[in-house]
Amino acid sequence: MPQRGFYAKVRRGLPAIIGRWLALGQGDADRLALILAETARVAKLGEPEATPNGATLEAWSRAADEEIPLWAGRTVVFLLAQMPARPVPGDEDEASAWAYCWLRNRDDADHASAAAALPEHLREPLSAALEAAWQDRQGLRLV
Repeated sequence: MPQRGFYAKVRRGLPAIIGRWLALGQGDADRLALILAETARVAKLGEPEATPNGATLEAWSRAADEEIPLWAGRTVVFLLAQMPARPVPGDEDEASAWAYCWLRNRDDADHASAAAALPEHLREPLSAALEAAWQDRQGLRLV
């Protein structure tokens, strides 16, 4: 039975954000994998056990959702949000992954602060997904 909850959307959207990084990043897949892992370490978005190679990154862009480490998604969102190309998510699952990773990368006190911190070009495309991510995050705090 397919999962339909918010986190299932996030996991389904992770390959798309990895693919967007491969499409928009400057360099070949090996260089983009290195940039991703080093950025994760420096920005404290995760601690990759090893630096993936380009083939791994490309596989993640086509992967079943459970195969992609969360540090990779968090780091891609960190990088994409700063790109001059101003990329936006292509569908609901990808928007869910962006919003989830955005919140995981930050420690906002409330939804309004998290939304206001988004780059202007992402505010509308992530509006509904950010609300769902915030509700998901708040629900986890009750456990």
